[in-house]
Amino acid sequence: MAIGTGNNNPLYSFDFEKETARWNGFLNAVNGPKPKTEHTTRQSIWKKNKATLWHYPAVEKKYEVPIFIIYSLFNQATILDLAPGSSMLERSVNSGYDVYLLDWGIAGYEDKEINIEDYIEDYIKKGVRRALRHSGAEEVTVLGYCLGGTIAAMYASIAEEPIKNLVVAAVPIDFSVAAMPETWAEGLKDGRLNLDRFIDVNGIMSSENVEAMFRMTTSPVYYGPYVTLLSRSYDTRFVEKWRRMNTWTSGHVPLTGGAFRQLMKDLFQDNKLVKGEFTIHGKQVDLKNIHTNLLVVSSSNDKLIPEEQSLPLMDLVSSQDKTYQLVESGHVSLAMSGKLNQILDNWLPERSQEIGKANKKINK
Repeated sequence: MAIGTGNNNPLYSFDFEKETARWNGFLNAVNGPKPKTEHTTRQSIWKKNKATLWHYPAVEKKYEVPIFIIYSLFNQATILDLAPGSSMLERSVNSGYDVYLLDWGIAGYEDKEINIEDYIEDYIKKGVRRALRHSGAEEVTVLGYCLGGTIAAMYASIAEEPIKNLVVAAVPIDFSVAAMPETWAEGLKDGRLNLDRFIDVNGIMSSENVEAMFRMTTSPVYYGPYVTLLSRSYDTRFVEKWRRMNTWTSGHVPLTGGAFRQLMKDLFQDNKLVKGEFTIHGKQVDLKNIHTNLLVVSSSNDKLIPEEQSLPLMDLVSSQDKTYQLVESGHVSLAMSGKLNQILDNWLPERSQEIGKANKKINK
């Protein structure tokens, strides 16, 4: 419906049906029930405490070397399998890889003493062994995303398990580069911002506190996504994708006090990983011990993990085969958009023992 002047020049147009659909879509998206999570076909093959090791079988297996994924401790890994067509896991199994994902689960107060060392020694190490046994593979590709990449690099430096490839994406390594407000960084380094009392009293960092921390770091005024939703809320496909994304962004998980303490003191404050001073149950984490094939991926528009935090890893390892790629993407869209899968499709196949080629070598 258009309202116009006497000479038929419209002052403005008002499409009643479109506007009704827009506001109905907006209100339903904001107030409606959370969308059901669509999962790529998977099965649980191992559990420890709250953690689950999921196996995503290849649609048509093409490679001998499976992918073992380690995600961040702050979020649920559902962002890697957001929805059909927007799933890193779906693309990986469609490309012919068996995929294993270590899902940390939801930590409770009773888990308050678990720290990063425990997660590596008691969960990742055992999970990788279980994946190797389950797959029958001789080697594995370890892929870490965000803080999961930091933990993956730590693990790779002390691993006794056969790691063929190490892939880290949007990974913080050098914590001397502040990815937080400058006053926070200065307060941590000079001791004015001491979180020990908070950890001692609370035991864990609640999901609400985790979300607040990230909001203050990246988006103190959090209204942009809702403006975007309102502008396109008449588009049912966009609304469904927005709802899934919003469910993930507001679905942070609690962080154990032990892990939070090590993250703040040993990494943010003392930068022990780069200095070679971090230890895992008495074992020195020296990144020079990493000799495996290495792929490091950074995003140019990543507001959470700047490139300067990731790039130093290239000089800290001893790998002969190492590749660094900077792509135009954001922290989350790197996985969602398929850009990380595109990079993997170019880099990983020749380093994953294609089944047909392996058979040909045996026949010769």
